Amino acid sequence: MKAIVSELRPAVFAMLVLAVVTCGVYPLVVTGIAHAAFKSKSHGSLIMDKDGVLRGSALLGQSFTGAQYFHPRPSAAGAGYDATSSGGSNLGPTSQKLNDAVKERLAVYRAENSLSDQEAVPADAVTASGSGLDPHISIKNAELQAVRVAKARRLSVEKVKELIVANTTPPDFGVLGDAGVNVLKLNLSLDALK
Repeated sequence: MKAIVSELRPAVFAMLVLAVVTCGVYPLVVTGIAHAAFKSKSHGSLIMDKDGVLRGSALLGQSFTGAQYFHPRPSAAGAGYDATSSGGSNLGPTSQKLNDAVKERLAVYRAENSLSDQEAVPADAVTASGSGLDPHISIKNAELQAVRVAKARRLSVEKVKELIVANTTPPDFGVLGDAGVNVLKLNLSLDALK
């Protein structure tokens, strides 16, 4: 019996020390460093307007309607941009349901933006992202919407394109991924022009 207790004591002590370190000390240190070094990101990259009202997160897409706003890519998350139901549609390239949805979205996109049937439309304008919460659209998608937004807001297309450039996020480290336009930031920049 003494032999078992003498074997168990160091094992239990090691387990308790590791539990305190890995479940308490380490998470607190990492959280503290994150709050100190990356304050905005560690709090969800929240975007406030000039009056201090929370408008959203730079990391999550949200629905915008109306000709005066840039529209995000479609969402398959719940009823649309529902962070609690994040996920893709799981429809594959041979899915008739996906094909029908893309055709419908393509017709709506072309009609909204006064595009001809032959004009190429970027894939992100008619397909949902893997999470359904992507906050960015491609530069081409934003440029195709610029004329509609400029007309609805009675602005020059050049001014709208300047805002697109100002709200474009470059690829990570300059080479990973593609540049993207944050729709929430862009629409808030447009609203701030009033």
